[in-house]
Amino acid sequence: MANVFKNSMVSGVGTTGVVAYTTPTATTTTIIGVSVANINSNNISVSVMARDSSENKTVYLVKDALITPNSSTVLVGGEQKVVLEANDFLSVTSSLASSVDVIVSALELS
Repeated sequence: MANVFKNSMVSGVGTTGVVAYTTPTATTTTIIGVSVANINSNNISVSVMARDSSENKTVYLVKDALITPNSSTVLVGGEQKVVLEANDFLSVTSSLASSVDVIVSALELS
């Protein structure tokens, strides 16, 4: 079984949900970090959702978190981890067009 650290980076996320990370087929992933940065000069709210493909469910990790101009927040990190199974994914949405950069750090087990 191979363990591989990966980063997924998405820039300019806006009001339409964007998939920031998808677990590959035949793989389990531990999300070890999710950082979002407000690259705009206005307050924004950011939502991050996790999709469980095998259960056909989508849930919020955070909903409408306020991020002030030119700052960032860590939504997953430290002692908090999120486990995703094959084909599960994280998506990000902002309240303002082209306003968020996202980095997802993951440990993939295949």
